[in-house]
Amino acid sequence: MEHGFFKVVSSAAFRELLAGFPKLGTETVALGAALGRVLAADVVAGEDLPPASRSSMDGYAVRAADLFGATESNPAYLERVGEIAIDRPPDFALNPGECASITTGGFLPEGADSVIMVEHSQDLGAGTVELRKAVAPHDNVMLRGEDVAAGQVALPAGKRLRPPEIGLLAALGQARLRVGARPRVAILSTGDELVPVTATPRPGQIRDVNSATLAAIVVEAGAEPQLLGLVPDELDTLAAALRQAREASDVILLSGGSSVGVRDLTIAALATFPDARVLAHGIQVSPGKPTILAALGEVPVLGLPGQVTSAQVVMRVFGAPFLRHLAGQAGAFGEEGPGISAELARNLASKQGREDWVRVRLESRPGALPLAHPVLGKSGLLRTLLSADGLVAVPSEREGLYAGSLVVVRPL
Repeated sequence: MEHGFFKVVSSAAFRELLAGFPKLGTETVALGAALGRVLAADVVAGEDLPPASRSSMDGYAVRAADLFGATESNPAYLERVGEIAIDRPPDFALNPGECASITTGGFLPEGADSVIMVEHSQDLGAGTVELRKAVAPHDNVMLRGEDVAAGQVALPAGKRLRPPEIGLLAALGQARLRVGARPRVAILSTGDELVPVTATPRPGQIRDVNSATLAAIVVEAGAEPQLLGLVPDELDTLAAALRQAREASDVILLSGGSSVGVRDLTIAALATFPDARVLAHGIQVSPGKPTILAALGEVPVLGLPGQVTSAQVVMRVFGAPFLRHLAGQAGAFGEEGPGISAELARNLASKQGREDWVRVRLESRPGALPLAHPVLGKSGLLRTLLSADGLVAVPSEREGLYAGSLVVVRPL
């Protein structure tokens, strides 16, 4: 087995190691099965969307110049020359002094450049309409090609597909898509003290929590969990389990094998494979310092802490972004969205030289940023995550954060 000196690496270095694993292959899926998948190729629009300028309101299609200066006390009067149906384009044009009734989604006639809301109008009969507000060109109008123009990249490769992206693809007639393969993730829980969830633990035993929680995070990350069961702290059994996981998966998650003592067993089990490499033997983070990163050939192995909170935090901060990277998502190791800006409710001490991920509870405040209350507790307790709304990072170069500091909360 290849390895360098066993030393703790920084969180940035750990992410670089994760990013060094190549992305998986691609496959074609139907649009209805594309939610949460990652585009493997740019989607180029074959048409303008909208295909023509359309109204975004019920009202009247008008020429903005005809309503210049119109107010409640000084209305404009236009002649209604038609009614625009939503299911076909109009077969007439607007001349100065004319308008046409239109519904939301209707196509504007030639000559019209804006729409006035029906609330600012009154039909006086005999074809005359009173309009009591001025409009600017393009008011209440969805312009031709405003969503995307023909020939433009509508969605880039590496984009994870949410419901809004699915809607755009449907509007463009994209019934089948090339997407990144969904990572298959083998999950092993190690420890002589573990029993299945369905068992009644005897003294000294505990139910296996990590398999269920890690599988849930894997699903949220868009990957496929494969629960391979419990593994006792025996070298031959652990090596056999790793061999089975390697054959059936793209990634191996091994929880419980990174703590002191058991960690040596994990390294010994990896050493039974001639093509195994230990890439990292700890991260400068809390919780999660004893995390191991290795590779069995091309298959990454992430050795997570056995403590339930530590395992989940490491998976949130490193594991889930790694799975999205393998699926082809661009910028997978960046912040997951903009996060939630908040104000720290109390002083928060930290040890310089390590990156602390602190669970926080958010308290909303009218007219102000929410308060982020640290939820402190032991890594073996589930309640710190149950009570938390998200995670806040204390950078490794800091010795803590003061109350009132602006922080970014990564939602759980």
